[in-house]
Amino acid sequence: MRRILRSFESVKNTKIIIGFLLVSVFAKAQQLQSYIQEAQSNNPKIKAYELRYNIAQEKVNEANWIANTEFGVGYFVSEPETRTGAQIARFSVKQMLPWFGTVSARQKYATTMAQTDYVDYVIAKRKVGLAVAQSYYKLYSLQEQQNTIDKNIQLLRTYEKLALASIEVAKASAIDVLRLQIRQNELQQQKEVLQEQFIAEQASFNNLLNRSTDLSIPKIPKMELPNVDFITRDSLQLNPELLRFDKMYASVMQAELLNQKESAPVFGVGVDYVPVQKRPNMSFNDNGQDIIMPMVSLSIPLFNKRYNSRTKQNELRKQEINLRKQERLNVLESSLAKAVSQRNKARIIFNTQTKNLKQAKDAEQILIKNYETGTIDFNDVLDIQELQLKFELNQIQSAQMYYMQSAMINYIINK
Repeated sequence: MRRILRSFESVKNTKIIIGFLLVSVFAKAQQLQSYIQEAQSNNPKIKAYELRYNIAQEKVNEANWIANTEFGVGYFVSEPETRTGAQIARFSVKQMLPWFGTVSARQKYATTMAQTDYVDYVIAKRKVGLAVAQSYYKLYSLQEQQNTIDKNIQLLRTYEKLALASIEVAKASAIDVLRLQIRQNELQQQKEVLQEQFIAEQASFNNLLNRSTDLSIPKIPKMELPNVDFITRDSLQLNPELLRFDKMYASVMQAELLNQKESAPVFGVGVDYVPVQKRPNMSFNDNGQDIIMPMVSLSIPLFNKRYNSRTKQNELRKQEINLRKQERLNVLESSLAKAVSQRNKARIIFNTQTKNLKQAKDAEQILIKNYETGTIDFNDVLDIQELQLKFELNQIQSAQMYYMQSAMINYIINK
């Protein structure tokens, strides 16, 4: 019964630990996501792309137009005489109308161009999100490196106290103390350099969010590498950078449909009105009868080399777009393969540094035990401390590389 209770308690505790880990991972993701959303809302570059898309949308309304209505007025200086009287002036109105479906084709073309601009807007948002994520991971790395160096400085101060105590019993020399102090100075210098790098990166991060460059970034939670990596290469085809070429291809198709409509005849309707003055001293039915003359006109593009040339240009543009899409797909596939390789490399380095760090700590414990027995070599202490610091910094940098490459992979394969 006790075993069952213990097993139940163990499972319960495991679930609690997993729950805390999931909450922690979710919290870190939420913090980064909130920064990305802030950047996508405030970044000037994205706002510029959004305005460009709004302009493109307005062009759809602009496309709903027909030719100007023509009005004409003429006055006869020398009034021509007719049987019904003298013509005084001439008033005319004329409207040219495009071929059936031309206005609709023009609007569809403007719509496809707006869709292309929208994809550009989406790509800009994704690129800003990628830049924010990568800057965030750089900040994390610089923050953790400073924390690690701080811990090592504190450790060296502890060793310095041990060395001073050993001098009193003639088991260490003043040189050992000086070497420990010199090492502390070097680490302090390294920490200050990292602080300057952090301030510079923090300014870049704040600029991406379009806010004050000296605004402090809250402490970034510690990151651990996940056990499993997931990659869906099929979704690469849905990358907006590739979808953009599909939208461009569709716009060329619509451009050709519009070209065909514009190469069709244009017809016009109108009317002329001529007021006629009555003939004096004469009486008949049509005396002074004004003239109304309805008119129909047709504009035929007999010399249509311009439209034929546009058709050839559109065919060439479609070929160009297909080739550019294939070239971009090749670049994205290469970038994905490189990012996956770099991420795997980062995991290998991280795991190796974890093992090395454990062994370095074991060696440190042995040195401490030797001190309890009355023997300690501070040269070995410094060597182990330097190795331990090296492994810890390598571990942090490999974690940074892992997450930066993960951000790149997400940019390439996510919709």
